[in-house]
Amino acid sequence: YGNTICISTQVGCRMGCAFCASTLNGLVRNLTAGEMLGQVLAVNVLHGGTLKKRAITNIVLMGSGEPLDNYEEVTEFLRLVSAENGINISLRNISLSTCGLVDKIKDLADSGLSVTLTVSLHAPTDEIREKIMPVDKKYKIAEVLDAARYYFAKTGRRVVIEYSLIDGVNSRVGDAKKLARLLHGFSCHVNLINLNKVEERKLNGVDKRTVDAFMAALTEGGISNTLRRSMGNDIGGACGQLRRKYVGEEGTY
Repeated sequence: YGNTICISTQVGCRMGCAFCASTLNGLVRNLTAGEMLGQVLAVNVLHGGTLKKRAITNIVLMGSGEPLDNYEEVTEFLRLVSAENGINISLRNISLSTCGLVDKIKDLADSGLSVTLTVSLHAPTDEIREKIMPVDKKYKIAEVLDAARYYFAKTGRRVVIEYSLIDGVNSRVGDAKKLARLLHGFSCHVNLINLNKVEERKLNGVDKRTVDAFMAALTEGGISNTLRRSMGNDIGGACGQLRRKYVGEEGTY
C-alpha cells in the first residue's frame, strides 16, 4: 500500500555481482546523506507531497550501490529521513538491501536503526554463490545468515531473503530444497525475483513453470515466499538494471 521510492546510495558499485548492471563500470563515488534525502524529497514534491502531508510512504534502499559499503552516510540518511521534524518516514517503512557485508550488518543491528533488512543471497550454496557474487569469497553464506540472525535477535524485525532465479544457475527444484533446508528455523521471508535481463550479461530468467516449481518446493519446505512483480523493465529501471548511463563532458555525474 502507499507509494514506495527506490533510492540509490552510490554512483556505480564495486561488489561485482554477475547479474547486475550497476556494477559494470565499478564504483565512482558514494552519495551523501543529503543526496539520498534529496531523492526522496524530489519525488515527494513531484507527487504533490509536503513535509506535513507526505506522498511517499515507503523507501527501499535497493537502487545503484551497496548501502552498507557507504555505511556512515546511509545511517545518517536513515536518521534524517525518519526525524520527527522532517519528512518523518518511519524506520519500519524502510527496507535496506545488502549483498552481505557481515560486519556492517552487525553494526546496523546495534545502531538502533531498525529498518527491514533484506539480504541478497541468490544461491543455496557457496559453490554457486561465489560464481555470481564475488563477495562470497570473503563472506560465506553461513556467516551472512549468522549476521542476519543476529539482526533479527537485536531488532525483532523479520529478515527478507532476496533470490533472483537465473536459468541454469540456481533455479532447479533441488536448489529450492537446499535453500529451504538452509533457512529452516529462521524467521525470514524469501522474495523471489525472475532475473531481469542485462544486455552485457549472458544470464537469463526462467519460465513460469520453473518459477512455480521453485516456489512450491520452498512452500513444501516450510519457507514463506513470494514472487516480486517486475516493474520498469521496459526502461532499464527494474531490479538489477540501474546503471551509470549519462556521463558529463568532464566526467561528472
